[in-house]
Amino acid sequence: MKKIKLKAFGVTKEILGGREIFFEFNGDTVLDLRTALQSRFSDLKGLNSLLIAVNNQYAEDSSSISETDEIALIPPVSGG
Repeated sequence: MKKIKLKAFGVTKEILGGREIFFEFNGDTVLDLRTALQSRFSDLKGLNSLLIAVNNQYAEDSSSISETDEIALIPPVSGG
């Protein structure tokens, strides 16, 4: 079980209940994290283009995650 610190931006702050939370999940990749987050916070499933950044870089689902990484959830951005 990994315990990571997540930084949430935009609507993900409301979904997770705060700007920063600790989250435990089983797995080693961004996809494992995404799956665990969607399982616990079902409203995340509605975000079509939720990006996950690892150490200030947008990460592919196959990217590895360690407990010391800085993880950020970046929701779709709209503007006009």
